Amino acid sequence: MLNTTIAALLGGPELIIVAVAVLFLFGGKKIPELMRGLGKGMKEFKDGQEGTEEPKVQKEV
Repeated sequence: MLNTTIAALLGGPELIIVAVAVLFLFGGKKIPELMRGLGKGMKEFKDGQEGTEEPKVQKEV
């Protein structure tokens, strides 16, 4: 139900305005980095919901 509500609120022109605003705020070089971080966060959230948690290996710096 929430997805249909969001889809009804955001049409084509609104998405274009949001995309242009993000482009002005962050610049073209920063956007791929932001999307990569968003994708990783979504994957971790999805894995957390499913209960599949892989042991994290931390690299020493």
